Amino acid sequence: MLPTASLTALLVLAVSTVAKPIVVRDSFVTLPFAKHLNVTGAYDLVQKDQARAAAYRQLSADSTVVSIGVTNAAQIYVASIGVGSPPTYYSLLIDTGSSNTWVGAGKAYVKTSTSTKTSNSVYVPYGSGQFRGTEYTDTVTLGTGLVIPKQSIGVASSSSGFSGFDGILGRRLNDNTIKGTLTPATTTTIPTVTDNLYSQGTIPTDLVAVSYEPATSASVSNGELTFGGLDSSKYTGSITYTSITTTYPASNYWGINQSILYGTTSILSSTAGIVDTGTTLTLLATNAYKKYQSATGATLDRTTGLLKITSAQYSSLKSLYFTIGGTKFELTPNAQIWPRSLNSQIGGSSGSIYLIVNDIGSNSGSGLDFINGYTFLERFYSVFDTTDGRVGLATTPYTTATTN
Repeated sequence: MLPTASLTALLVLAVSTVAKPIVVRDSFVTLPFAKHLNVTGAYDLVQKDQARAAAYRQLSADSTVVSIGVTNAAQIYVASIGVGSPPTYYSLLIDTGSSNTWVGAGKAYVKTSTSTKTSNSVYVPYGSGQFRGTEYTDTVTLGTGLVIPKQSIGVASSSSGFSGFDGILGRRLNDNTIKGTLTPATTTTIPTVTDNLYSQGTIPTDLVAVSYEPATSASVSNGELTFGGLDSSKYTGSITYTSITTTYPASNYWGINQSILYGTTSILSSTAGIVDTGTTLTLLATNAYKKYQSATGATLDRTTGLLKITSAQYSSLKSLYFTIGGTKFELTPNAQIWPRSLNSQIGGSSGSIYLIVNDIGSNSGSGLDFINGYTFLERFYSVFDTTDGRVGLATTPYTTATTN
């Protein structure tokens, strides 16, 4: 388990590794970001992911909820984003489940000549925590060179659920939900950072692609966001695209339809769920999770909340096959286990083997029957395409890596 001082040191490392110049290639823009393992105790990993899933499902249970933030995941991705002129740089979490971009949870907002306060107040509840404050428009700088004028941002006057981070860079599909977080209510569309990049002609399409490398350390610069295009050096083969699902509430996020096989055994029929950079584990509907547990012979570890298998069971572990858009994406046996070098960080024992598949907390039929989180996405290149309303996936040089 990492003490608070160690987590602080890791955070400093994460922030320092991403404060790099933007790389512009072929009309698109790339921004490096860093991973930070934000786990504070045993069972924390599972609890944070399940709280996030519960916040997603709340949309279908409460029709009055317009926008629900779902950050505070156990695996956090930090980018250095500038606000104002001259810019003050903030450590913002990259979240495909949230629409709002906001600052002030840690470092206070610094007003400059480009800061304009609007008449709107902002409030966003999260899976665990909240932020409340005021809407401003201001200049936003990605890295050290890409400038977006008059970007709508939230400035927090109070927040909870954030420790050591300054706010969020939101990249949710249903971007118009930002307006639902404002008071007084507005019918005006509030563009996100990527919406503005597109409308201002900086990028050719409203699209963000995400690349990871599987990591076996608690904090490392291992990711890249690409705005407005695809970085062909980060993936292999072709990209499979699938339209956003029409099933609610997954349709409000980066929702897709997929089915899952364990080896040749079906554990989840074609159903709706989401692809999400802010969830750490790969979560399945309870009935599918139980089928997976039975098929693998895994037992629930009461300390970590993860499924645990023996070395012999790992030797016979079969691949998981996710059928998405007519293509099978293979999560190999090694990709199904938590990096063994990080066992102590989640309260586990060094010699144990833990699985990254876990229970989403509800049976199939909720409209959100799976979340393909970081542990899935680190093996594939992912594309979040607002312009065409679709998600793309491709293999990478790390799809079959055995680093875990």
